[in-house]
Amino acid sequence: MKYRVFSKSAFTAILVVFFSSVQVFAQQSNEDSDIAVVRKVADFILSENKLGFVDEAGKHFASYKDIPKEREVTFASKYGEWHYTNGVINLAMMHLASHTGESKYYDFAKSHVAHGFENYQFFQNRFKNDRPHHKYPLGQLWTMLELDDFGAISASMLELMEKDDNADYKQYIENGAKRLTYGQERLFDKTLVRTFPQEMTLWADDLYMSVPFLSRLAVYTGENKYFDDAINQVLNFDKYLWNPHNGLYFHCYYTDSEQNGVAHWGRSNGWLVLSQIHLLERLPEGYPGKEKVIKNLQKQLIGLSRHQDQDGLWRQLLDKNDSYQETSASAMFVQGFAKAITEGWIDKRYASVALKGWDGLKKIMITEDGQVKDICVGTGISDDLRFYYTRPARPNEKHGVGSVIDAGIEVIKLKTFLKQ
Repeated sequence: MKYRVFSKSAFTAILVVFFSSVQVFAQQSNEDSDIAVVRKVADFILSENKLGFVDEAGKHFASYKDIPKEREVTFASKYGEWHYTNGVINLAMMHLASHTGESKYYDFAKSHVAHGFENYQFFQNRFKNDRPHHKYPLGQLWTMLELDDFGAISASMLELMEKDDNADYKQYIENGAKRLTYGQERLFDKTLVRTFPQEMTLWADDLYMSVPFLSRLAVYTGENKYFDDAINQVLNFDKYLWNPHNGLYFHCYYTDSEQNGVAHWGRSNGWLVLSQIHLLERLPEGYPGKEKVIKNLQKQLIGLSRHQDQDGLWRQLLDKNDSYQETSASAMFVQGFAKAITEGWIDKRYASVALKGWDGLKKIMITEDGQVKDICVGTGISDDLRFYYTRPARPNEKHGVGSVIDAGIEVIKLKTFLKQ
């Protein structure tokens, strides 16, 4: 038997090829696992989704046509509600459909919007002023009293309408545009504010309830006034909420006392990040004010990078390490860093922040069957830090699952970008 003898240089070359192949395989496997994780999260939502309504006894009604006269009902599942969080989830599902080519994710959003429009008039005709509008099935669809009611879900509808348009949807969008432009409360400098719990309070959340809709309105209508309004909101929210001492945003600003609230709440900072990336990806190159928004986003992301914890996650209160690790904010920041790098809005040296954050979400917050842990429930404003410390964190909360899907998609795109 003859044995082949390799020179030292040839043997070294073989080792290089071998380990390079192993590295490529491992990298490919990691990318495959990323999309698998995203699919698991989305598929768990699909498995929990059930359109229609239920009464107190749990009897299901697929449509308003089946509901007995005067029978009180609620939504059969949270994914049938008409709420800003549904808009976030719908967008994420459509993004996943576009990324994978799987129509079931797009159909989720399409069916949700269609279901709302097929059923809302029944409840509108029944409506009595014995409860807040948001406590009535589909009450937020026809009232549009606050930005929460229509801003984010209108953004998702405009994306849906690129494929599935109809006259009812168009009328809804027109009504929302009028409400946002002429009906919503604003400060003297046109900054959007709320009328509760105190008059003319500014919430960081409302940048997301307005800017993604405004930026899509500009594209949909061809009217730059919506871009101009969106840019103005970003720069004004920064003016009122930015804390230069720690590189974070406050949750709110009280116009009566001209003071900020007490908290650097995680998810509110996340809404600010997402609002800017939604706007920037639609603003034409060279558009007046675009560079200012890019600089603003850079400033915020750099500040956030200083508050990432050892697991790659961020806290419920960003500057309080004794507050719990919170999923929705972490996912929003991962999405923001990844998107900003691939679009060239921030240097790729910050890629490690996004990648470490996604690894943290996969290892700590996403279960094997696609459930998502530790998402803070809906949260108002408060001047008591204990309020934020003690807000419950629950699995599969609507306030975070959509952002986890979007974070995973953007990280996959980032990894492709970094290999180029």
